[in-house]
Amino acid sequence: MSQRPDRLTHDKAERLYRSAGQHAERDAVDEARRDYMAAIGLAPDHFGALNDLGSLLYRTDFRTAARSCYAEAIRHHPDNPVGHINLANALLADGQTAAARGHYEIALRLAPDHPDALQGMANLLQDVGETQAAEVLRQRSYATRTIVVRPYRGAGRPRRVLELVSAVGGNVPTRFLLDPDEVEAVVLVVESDAAAGPLPPHDLVFNAVGDADLAPAALEAAGRVVTRTKAPVINPPSRIRPTGRVEIARRLSGLRGVVTPKVVRTTRADLTSAAQAFGRPFLMRAPGFHTGRNFVRVEAGDDAEALAAQLPGEDILLIQYVDARGADGHARKYRVMMIGGGLYPLHLAISDQWKVHYFTADMAERPDYRAEEAAFLADMSAVLGAPAMTGLAAIAERLALDYGGVDFGLSPTGDVLLFEANATMVVNPPDPDPRWDYRRGPVQAILDATRAMIRSRAGRD
Repeated sequence: MSQRPDRLTHDKAERLYRSAGQHAERDAVDEARRDYMAAIGLAPDHFGALNDLGSLLYRTDFRTAARSCYAEAIRHHPDNPVGHINLANALLADGQTAAARGHYEIALRLAPDHPDALQGMANLLQDVGETQAAEVLRQRSYATRTIVVRPYRGAGRPRRVLELVSAVGGNVPTRFLLDPDEVEAVVLVVESDAAAGPLPPHDLVFNAVGDADLAPAALEAAGRVVTRTKAPVINPPSRIRPTGRVEIARRLSGLRGVVTPKVVRTTRADLTSAAQAFGRPFLMRAPGFHTGRNFVRVEAGDDAEALAAQLPGEDILLIQYVDARGADGHARKYRVMMIGGGLYPLHLAISDQWKVHYFTADMAERPDYRAEEAAFLADMSAVLGAPAMTGLAAIAERLALDYGGVDFGLSPTGDVLLFEANATMVVNPPDPDPRWDYRRGPVQAILDATRAMIRSRAGRD
């Protein structure tokens, strides 16, 4: 146990901690990190500084360091459930399910009704296929969920945005979309008891419930909420419902410039018969998962049922494999955002693996890959060509999402090879490394377009 600081040292640590929090609210990350670390230097067992530094590091993608901060907070304060919850959340996101479960269990012993502990454990149980137990915990968490108001740091009356989210997950990440200098975000969990009560004052509704495969019940609940308001709605639930993977493949099939894979949703009991309709290779994934989680490829000679045993849940998506490799043998995945009817390039990931994601591709180590991505961001139309641009425009028109994105490759004839199209696409500013300077302008253009749409829809452009 570390020696407790004297009163003067403690007071100085508290001032630094408060200063760090103010910097963090303004997204002054370097200043916040500096003051948190200074506070910890003076008071190594300061729970708030350790925990909040962990949260700052986590949201800026220093996730290993974040887990270390949470672990240190727990070491000094083993009876504080918040530290266990945050570490468990970080471990679960990293795929360390067993370790995460242990910390959720500790948190629930310390605080049996803590909504975040209940929700975290429910998410873990959902991931491992224990859906009934997950729903029991979610139902317990709803009763204590309240409406949360995020801080507004601008001057004058803010634009008040009612943000609808699901406790199940699958929400549109809005951290960089709802600018706290302009917006006071009021967050409402649509499954909670609070959603049935009076709605708080608002100028605009942003429906962030975005995953039709993961959260169909939440979309129904969000639909009931929006019937009780006269405010404009960004991404009405009725437009999100038909964006599950099976429905998207059906709706976009036949569009000029678009190649959609066949997608079938089946159960484990019917897997063998359903798989007979697919050539090898084909893909299998658990509905409601993203970033390559619970996603496998079935090759010739593979036992599909054995591979399916690796996936959670009773339902399985079977997806026709579309080859997105270029002449050099590398697979490419483009992401284009759809904002208010406009198309904006976000990134290009290049990999020698069939499962392509930006965070696992070799973009940071390959200047030639970054040069190719820079060309795409600078002149999307020239790089993609007329057939793909026609296809993207047709997708945007058919889906009519206010905010969404398309992940795709290119066919040999230049058509869009559709991977997915939905509202849950993440837009994060690149980290400060100069290698990513070419990405800053295009990312900012997407954020600016989204914020302009919010200002316009809120009636205070």
